[in-house]
Amino acid sequence: MVRMSDCNVSEPFILFGNPGNRRTTGLQEARSRLMLPPALEVSYIDVLEAIRQKQGLSELMVRIAAQTAQATQDSVNGNAYVQESIDQLLAGQVDSGPLLRLDAPGESFEVERELIALGASDGEGDDSLLPWPEWTQGTGISAAEARRLQEQHGRIWHPAQWFRGYCRLLAWLRHEVAQLWPSSHWMNDPAEVAVMFDKRRCSAVLGKADIRVPPVLTSSGGAVRDVVELHTAMKESGFHRVFVKIFCGSGASGVMAYQVHPHTHAELAVTTIGTEIIHGQRVYYNAGRLRRYTDKQDIHAILNWLCLEGVHVERWIPKATLNGRVYDVRQLVCGSEACHAVLRLSHSPITNLHLRNERLSLKEAGLPQNTVESVQHTAKAAMSVFPASMVAGLDVLVAAHGGRPFVLDVNPFGDLLYRVEHQGWNPYEWEMLHLANRSEGTGRKDRYD
Repeated sequence: MVRMSDCNVSEPFILFGNPGNRRTTGLQEARSRLMLPPALEVSYIDVLEAIRQKQGLSELMVRIAAQTAQATQDSVNGNAYVQESIDQLLAGQVDSGPLLRLDAPGESFEVERELIALGASDGEGDDSLLPWPEWTQGTGISAAEARRLQEQHGRIWHPAQWFRGYCRLLAWLRHEVAQLWPSSHWMNDPAEVAVMFDKRRCSAVLGKADIRVPPVLTSSGGAVRDVVELHTAMKESGFHRVFVKIFCGSGASGVMAYQVHPHTHAELAVTTIGTEIIHGQRVYYNAGRLRRYTDKQDIHAILNWLCLEGVHVERWIPKATLNGRVYDVRQLVCGSEACHAVLRLSHSPITNLHLRNERLSLKEAGLPQNTVESVQHTAKAAMSVFPASMVAGLDVLVAAHGGRPFVLDVNPFGDLLYRVEHQGWNPYEWEMLHLANRSEGTGRKDRYD
């Protein structure tokens, strides 16, 4: 392994994210441990404010430069390197341009609210990166109404409009960066992030590339628009058990494992979605734990709301079991190499770790070597469909009936994995090391291959 001190790592590294959260902090800590200069953090809320004020990225960088210069002057801990990097970038003194990374936009209600406002139909924005505009409608509110929203813990606010706003932010960043730094390079390309984030489009792209994904249910008009169309699609396909997923959700938010008994027509839904009537209005929220519904009125209300926002419906593939529990694998792929992996064990069909499911390394799980290799091969093949992105976390399903694994999800921000190492490095350290090794002796590459 190449030592960090031997590598050419002088190029500025810009991180778009929410400063101070566990993701940006984890990446900065990794760079510090590897004796790399800190990333220049550009907050999403500042980007959104620049878009709202019809400013460009260059104007935003000038403002950040002024703030950084003041902080450097006022504090003995001020970061002179960051200030120097900004000055060089603005002066066009960096030959290869900066390296840029997009981080997750979550864990900030202020950012969520502004993204909903940016996605409003009465606002302006570039929809060129919106994967399927005709399928992304949802329950809309005006930009002014969006900015009046007050945080309610767990409440799921207008996800389709949020996603439209997020794609507009990605399009703005992609355009502005291309104008300001033509020779720059993204760790994760904004256009590919938009596709990964849309479960419907991502599944279609993977399927077209001969990556095995669960069969998808659609209505005669394409998108499933309500519970009636869902039942019709299930009947015509012969599938009595399906997963209904809000198309742009993450962390099991907006996911329902749903089944209808073929003879009694009894229904069962397992989901993190909670629903209540508040002031005469039915609201939906992420309960943070799994709930079981058998009452058809509640189930149909949730399903109709999901369909209104936009859903990805796929056949429920029985998962392989280990120690009496089902499992799937979160496999990280970095630079076309399968690296960190976590096996997620659950007594329920939904395996996300934050739902108190058990985690094991593949070594601890004792999976057969051919199963491990099959998971890794599948994840790498799926990641090759996104050649302009260096890293993503892929959820891979090993089916109970055997055969090639299925790819359930491609998470562009799926590298927040705790207590898991690959060759002695955590995910962020491994990614930064990979970047350094790319730079040594070879210069910049156009693609992550």
